[in-house]
Amino acid sequence: MAAAAAAEVPGEERAVPAPAACLSFLALEPGLQRGAQKKGQQRGRKKRAAEEELRPGVVYVGHLPRGLCEPQIHEYFEQFGTVTRLRLSRSKKTGGSKGYAFIEFASDDVAKIVAETMNNYLFSERLLKCQFIAPERVHENLFKNCNRRFLKPSQPAVRRYNKIRSSIQKAKMTKRLLRKEKLLRKRLAEKGVNYDFPGFAAQELSIMRKVKTSKKSKLNASLSSQDPTPVCTPSVLEHRKASQMDDDAEDKEVTLRLPPASVKNAVQRPKKQPRKRPNLKKQK
Repeated sequence: MAAAAAAEVPGEERAVPAPAACLSFLALEPGLQRGAQKKGQQRGRKKRAAEEELRPGVVYVGHLPRGLCEPQIHEYFEQFGTVTRLRLSRSKKTGGSKGYAFIEFASDDVAKIVAETMNNYLFSERLLKCQFIAPERVHENLFKNCNRRFLKPSQPAVRRYNKIRSSIQKAKMTKRLLRKEKLLRKRLAEKGVNYDFPGFAAQELSIMRKVKTSKKSKLNASLSSQDPTPVCTPSVLEHRKASQMDDDAEDKEVTLRLPPASVKNAVQRPKKQPRKRPNLKKQK
């Protein structure tokens, strides 16, 4: 205390330390100072708006009825809040619904409320299963092409399987199938599996045998001298054509045959005579 009192000199002003808020640099001109203050305030407002900005939330919805499509699901869940994106999982082969969808809401709070209220909700004789998905678990390509209009798949595999192939293509297919079958038999033998099956090789042998037998039968039929030779003279061909034309004409014509007049008279039934009623006045 004595040292502090000795340090103080009468008649001199004591230096007061500046507060921490006043340590920032100040502009020499008052106009520049006001502009700097306005910029700082704008930055603060932007930060607050970014913090208060709504974060989207995604909800998984399962056990959906088969009749529901994207428009119906969007319209039903929009009663809770704004639906930004929607993806209904569909089959690539048939295009039918798989029974589950992903819905993105503008606010994660709304998404949490939807997941809580709609879970185990009886909807069209089905219990819906809803679950809120955390932002870390949402895949970046989850809603890819969700805004595109759904088109039924053209089923290229079916068209490729049913297309008409040439003889060269069929030969390539059989060769490939036989090669795969040979490899399969080799693998089974290496593993010690004693299993024999006909496979494609047996089918090909049966087809070849059928073709050979049909060729032999044709040759035998054409070369046999005992069989009667068919007669195909021009007069016989003309006669066949004329008979075919007559048959067609007979099929097209419709004839009505009426019985003769004598038969009509014989068949006609006698007319019924009116029944006479007795006169009751005369009896009186």
